[in-house]
Amino acid sequence: MTELFVTDNFLLENETARKLYHEVARDLPIVDYHSHLSPKLIAENYSFPNLTVLWLRGDHYKWRVMRANGVPEYFCTGNASDYEVFMKWAETVPKLLRNPLYHWTHMELKRPFGISDRLLCPETAAEIWRICNEKLAQPEFSCRGLLKQMSVALVCTTDDPTDDLKYHAQLAADPSFPIRVLPTFRPDRAMILANPESFHLWVDRLSEVSGVEVKDFSTLIEALRKRHDYFHEMGCRASDHGIEQFYAEDAKESELNQIFRDAYNGRTASANERAKFKSAILYECAIMNHEKGWTQQFHVGALRNNNTRMFKQVGPDTGFDAINDANMARNMVRFFDRLDQEGKLARTIVYDINPSFNEVFASILACFQDGSEPGKMQFGAAWWFLDQRDGILRQLETVSNFGLLSRFVGMLTDSRSFLSFVRHEYFRRILCNLLGAEMERGLLPKDFDLVAGLVRDICYNNAVRYFGFQLPLV
Repeated sequence: MTELFVTDNFLLENETARKLYHEVARDLPIVDYHSHLSPKLIAENYSFPNLTVLWLRGDHYKWRVMRANGVPEYFCTGNASDYEVFMKWAETVPKLLRNPLYHWTHMELKRPFGISDRLLCPETAAEIWRICNEKLAQPEFSCRGLLKQMSVALVCTTDDPTDDLKYHAQLAADPSFPIRVLPTFRPDRAMILANPESFHLWVDRLSEVSGVEVKDFSTLIEALRKRHDYFHEMGCRASDHGIEQFYAEDAKESELNQIFRDAYNGRTASANERAKFKSAILYECAIMNHEKGWTQQFHVGALRNNNTRMFKQVGPDTGFDAINDANMARNMVRFFDRLDQEGKLARTIVYDINPSFNEVFASILACFQDGSEPGKMQFGAAWWFLDQRDGILRQLETVSNFGLLSRFVGMLTDSRSFLSFVRHEYFRRILCNLLGAEMERGLLPKDFDLVAGLVRDICYNNAVRYFGFQLPLV
């Protein structure tokens, strides 16, 4: 079998890079500390009926480029058959040259399916469809089988505070499955005042599962705290917020109570009211995170649901989001400074979606390193629109220039796909190529063991230490 594209030395442009990757990075376990995988599918060890269900359904990355290639919505979010959808994707792939999806597509065909002797295109699609579907019928290609094939040691899912976490409990009690699956506390729906109907329904659900009658802001926080406690009991050690920007407005509790009651009763809050309410939610959750020794994560800067017509037609998370250019710095400083002054600033990772803010974010985070633990304030991995080769390199350069690359906690998938663990491989190849090139150019010492230790830490050890995961170091 002759490899055409994703060779063993893909992205490794020098001999030192190849040595670092193949001898150090390649076989390290994966700690995926932020994903959107379904714990239900893992607990039930779901087997995918075909490649489209595994690979294309629900993937807004792919839908965006399919639309750009003139593929009708019927083949993206519509009712086209699984085979029809796959064939439209196969038609699109040859047009993806220089798009990161071209890399990921062929990396995901190679691993785990072993297809590396052909490129996906209309002429090869039928045979690739057949080969992949035959393998998906095997136990090694179930959800759990894929996680094992990808050498995953631990994965964190993303979970609403109202979730009962029953599938996490089921997985924790299963001695036959060694991979740890932990929840992450994501209270974004506590801030959806722009949609009073959804807010009302969610608050009622929170009241039900927490045992707290939520009737104002103070009881909302009481209920969230009870769920925070429950998540901790279930092994959760991290929270996450998806926010357009940081919020740091002052508000009295009486004002917050009124904003809550108005929204619960159907009135859409003003922009100023939403900012005050979001500020208070973020602050109170940050206090809880500090009290329990959690890591808090902030995914900042997405401008969501920009196409009103398509939002009404197909809903959120379907590929109509973009990069925000909101004013970030002052509110970010105010938010962290208040917590720091009170001695309640938890370990923090901030993920930037706008590359023009890379240096801004990294420089602010450096202001709140306090020496209490290595790398406490992290400028997080390249995210969403930036988790491609250029974005990854820019993030690594920013971390290196404004802090300590040696303390960086490395890559994550931030994905709903069980094939997306190749993003760890992608990152590791890019990291090794960067470091290998600089060793050969004399910009780093030609001390292989020294740099190998850096690679091990970034790709695995740092995340284990930082989050306090009970895993062996390598």
